[in-house]
Amino acid sequence: MLTHGQLESYERDGFIVLDDFVAPSECDRLRARAEELVAAFEPETVSVFSTREQTRTSDEYFLESGDRVRFFFEEDAFDAAGRLSKGKARAINKIGHALHDLDPAFRRFSRTAALASLAASLGYERPLLVQSMYIFKQPEIGGEVTCHQDATFLYTEPQSTTGLWFALEDATRENGCLWALAGGHRQGLKSRFVRTAGGGTRFEVFDDSPWPADGLVPLEVRKGALVLLHGLLPHLSRANRSHRSRHAYTLHLIEGRCRYPEDNWLRRQPSAPLRGFE
Repeated sequence: MLTHGQLESYERDGFIVLDDFVAPSECDRLRARAEELVAAFEPETVSVFSTREQTRTSDEYFLESGDRVRFFFEEDAFDAAGRLSKGKARAINKIGHALHDLDPAFRRFSRTAALASLAASLGYERPLLVQSMYIFKQPEIGGEVTCHQDATFLYTEPQSTTGLWFALEDATRENGCLWALAGGHRQGLKSRFVRTAGGGTRFEVFDDSPWPADGLVPLEVRKGALVLLHGLLPHLSRANRSHRSRHAYTLHLIEGRCRYPEDNWLRRQPSAPLRGFE
């Protein structure tokens, strides 16, 4: 359970770092499982993940991944002719978005008594695990993730999204650690990423002013740390041009009593409803 001081810090800044939340051996097991999944992946569809042109890259493979396990490539893993210039294991950007439900190793990691207690201390009464991602942040080509709010992509009424970001390796400025705009969660939601009636996606913009340049804090953390991110907190990660990867695993929670609009990009089939920590 979070202490009173930790909750105050979270309310003030919109994030909190919990060092040594996960044992190094657990981090290693999850990394090994991700490597097995990539090794078994035979790409019939090549889907590229980019936050710079999200609507352009929101293909059906991506849009149907809410209750599946799918693989997305780095933009810079391809040459000018569109051919992979890296080996498959060094070309994947992330795996998403239902690892926590569909893979036994990720299900065990995602559903622990410690995480259920943490959600309760944040005030969740009916927490639901809505999304999971394994992020590789590959050496030399790990792509930038531009400044965003998680509630843009996982919107509820009222706002209830929380991000749980697990460092599976040390995260530093050199290999693309998170940066957060401390206190920025109090500025309100700037946009929503929604499906359009005719197919595809668009951003519904409420405030097009640029993010403030001041106030960004680097979240350099050690392997095993857990970073909690308020759904309205502006955060980003810069490109990884170092020779070291920066593996991380993320879970996103929402409150089951809140409304989850049908035009959210992430959808599930009725046969695969969202579940909590049970």
